[in-house]
Amino acid sequence: MKITETLYHQQLEKILLEGEQIELTAGTRTRIADCYNFLKDFSANKVIYGINTGFGPMAQYRVDNNSLEALQYNIIRSHATGAGKPLPDQYVRAAMLARLMTFAQAKSGVHPELTDLLTEMINREIYPLVPEHGGVGASGDLVQLAHIALALIGEGQVKYKDEWRSTADVMAEHKLKPLQIRIREGLALANGTSVMAGIGMINALHAEQLMRRSILASVWINEISGSYDDAFSDVLNNMKHHKGQQLIASLMRSAGEDSSCLQKRENMLYNGDNNETVFSHKVQPYYSLRCVPQVLGPIWDAVANAQMVTLNEINSACDNPVIDPDSQNIYHGGNFHGDYISYEMDKLKIAMTKLTMLTERQLNYLCHDRVNGILPPFLNMGVLGLNYGLQATQFTATSTTAECQTLSNPMSIHSISCNNDNQDIVSMGTNSAMITATVINNAWEVMAIQYIALAQAVDCLGIASKLASSTRQAYEQVRKLIPTIVEDTPKFWDIEILKQFMIDSKL
Repeated sequence: MKITETLYHQQLEKILLEGEQIELTAGTRTRIADCYNFLKDFSANKVIYGINTGFGPMAQYRVDNNSLEALQYNIIRSHATGAGKPLPDQYVRAAMLARLMTFAQAKSGVHPELTDLLTEMINREIYPLVPEHGGVGASGDLVQLAHIALALIGEGQVKYKDEWRSTADVMAEHKLKPLQIRIREGLALANGTSVMAGIGMINALHAEQLMRRSILASVWINEISGSYDDAFSDVLNNMKHHKGQQLIASLMRSAGEDSSCLQKRENMLYNGDNNETVFSHKVQPYYSLRCVPQVLGPIWDAVANAQMVTLNEINSACDNPVIDPDSQNIYHGGNFHGDYISYEMDKLKIAMTKLTMLTERQLNYLCHDRVNGILPPFLNMGVLGLNYGLQATQFTATSTTAECQTLSNPMSIHSISCNNDNQDIVSMGTNSAMITATVINNAWEVMAIQYIALAQAVDCLGIASKLASSTRQAYEQVRKLIPTIVEDTPKFWDIEILKQFMIDSKL
């Protein structure tokens, strides 16, 4: 795929989720070279931060001309101080792509050899070791980006074909030359929001898939309960002027349009033939079934906004200083600050927690025989008392949902001054993105348990043939992986297998 200075949502999905290879267009590469040449000429006999000065609070110290190359290597080596587990490959790939897109803006003054090498490593799936902890998200992701830079100069470790190896050995194997630092490649690599933005975009893509799974599950559970379909009618939901709610209701109508399980209120209650004094069928179902457009609507809006903001960040120049050949100037400021991503990830994790809470409440409806009134306790198809159905599986969903609720406390307001108070208000954007990733992973686990329960409920009632085609397909997918549960068996692998299937299969 040829890319310019602008990436689009569909391109990101192909590159990040499907592993499509990339190539900068000739025009983009030319603009990068022009910016480098402008910086080379402009920087002579001038004082420019990070080129002939120290970094951060050390900027007040001029660096001797004989040490300018060493200065760039020093910021990489000195800042590669992360701790904790290595980031998963998908996040590192996203961060590398985000960094490449910063350079594609042609405002960083880097040599095209840097973008060529970064592109090659992305395409060959050579992923630097990037620890999860270290960034405060104000001069961007200094620590994590320094670990990516370390690999580009041929040092440290990389993962290649699921094996951790010396970067130098892998580069030699691929006949790749380590980056030759020129004017400011060290600072350009380390300074910016690319790690938080990359993780943020992965989060936003997964959040959309979770949304779609939740919409389908919500139609499915309403089929199981035999709900009236007017809760997601167009007339009702268009009376509230929120695009998310209207869209959720529309998707639910579409998913359930050929269902034989959903009821028409006009046929059951409005025809004048019903003489019941105590209604055997609920006139209105519980909120977790009836209020889905109102609950998932704002979540959909939050996901859409997160995708927009992270995409804008990826398509931005986010380092400092920025080099602008058009105005023939170099500007010092704070485009590396990560509050846009930090705020958005805080909002996204709250939205995903609320989605998980809806999922857990729908699961409770299925497991609680005195609530649903039509299913055996805990969907137990064995001998009551001897067998336990999904009783213990619900514990896992409840526990995981509670963890999401705790993790939903905002990270963006936890600024702690550091760097000799140079970084006196920081975003904590990388932490926010990582915590959001944990919430999303938890949400997938709860969703997998819900889908197991939904399929089990269908078998309890024997209604597979009456389901809408969309939910029937979901039911069959579950049953291909997990058979109907009668005898008690460990469920760990069932949950994991179904979770991974849902992550990997786009809905």
